[in-house]
Amino acid sequence: MNSNPPLPLRPLPTTQPRFPWHHFSMRFSSTPRGARLARRLAGERFDAWGIPYGSDTHDALTLIVAELCANAVRHGLVPGRDFRLCLSAEGAALRIEVTDTRGERIPALTQPSDAPDGDGGRGLLLVATLADRWGWYPCADGPGKTVWAVLDPR
Repeated sequence: MNSNPPLPLRPLPTTQPRFPWHHFSMRFSSTPRGARLARRLAGERFDAWGIPYGSDTHDALTLIVAELCANAVRHGLVPGRDFRLCLSAEGAALRIEVTDTRGERIPALTQPSDAPDGDGGRGLLLVATLADRWGWYPCADGPGKTVWAVLDPR
């Protein structure tokens, strides 16, 4: 029998990652319905990873997913081709990647039109505002591009 008292618990060092390693990847139809489903599944995944619904971080991540998926459907559509959503969390950073098959349509920040009925041009501005970093790269294994955003909610 051990008569030594239990060791006291020490707080984790501040360099300890906030999130363990997580990864989620799925293909969705390049339709508005596919984009909505991607957003909803991403929201569920973030909650399961410890980023609760209704928190500022969850809302920002879900909005970034919604905008990137909507752009993939609207600007990256090739009939009959899906888009892919990849989410990853490692350490304190959360990364969102959306891949479509239109490599010639390069994402760029533009100023939205001042017209009251203008319904475009704000998506990447929202992503750039909410994310710590964002960008794109061409697909190495076929046609298309991946648009990514990283949020570090420290």
